[in-house]
Amino acid sequence: MASASRAGDSLAVVILAGGDGRRMGGGKPHRLLGERSLLDRAVERARSWSKTVAISVRDRGQVGAVELPLVFDPPCLAGPLAGLAAARGLACARVLSIPCDMPFLSDDLPGRLAAALAGHAAVLASAGGRLHPVCGLWTAEGLVGIEEYAASGQTSLVGFARTIGFAVAELEDAAAENLNTPAELAAAAARLG
Repeated sequence: MASASRAGDSLAVVILAGGDGRRMGGGKPHRLLGERSLLDRAVERARSWSKTVAISVRDRGQVGAVELPLVFDPPCLAGPLAGLAAARGLACARVLSIPCDMPFLSDDLPGRLAAALAGHAAVLASAGGRLHPVCGLWTAEGLVGIEEYAASGQTSLVGFARTIGFAVAELEDAAAENLNTPAELAAAAARLG
């Protein structure tokens, strides 16, 4: 069932799943939280927000067989910046980036970020005094400069957001929790019961 915050075709959601997940021991998108993978949880949440959803990866093997379109990180870029660059092809006015390892994002995330967007090219999530740039709302106009930024040798999402101008939207700490280690995954599973 679609969330009330659904933004329709003007919003694309890209799930960032192209990392190595070394601290998790690899294969992070397939790790189970409860009886469902982190990727499955991210896909369900993304689909509640938009009809246009894609998964950003370096290669198809990172996620296996999925029903969603894949967008491939440009080989000349690394990290989440590459996933954001790949998302430019989704042809929507705004792109919401979420990582596959933030399973507790709130239903109203797109609305919260959009409310802070006025006059900016991007909005980054923040919780507990810390930015979470992998969870952000980006305008299509703002993403135009991503190659020029990367050509300067920079790879930081926060740095790119500073270049184009960004605002911050506060999230609850629990909503912004990302799972990077087996211990964090086990603790999250225990909380789910």
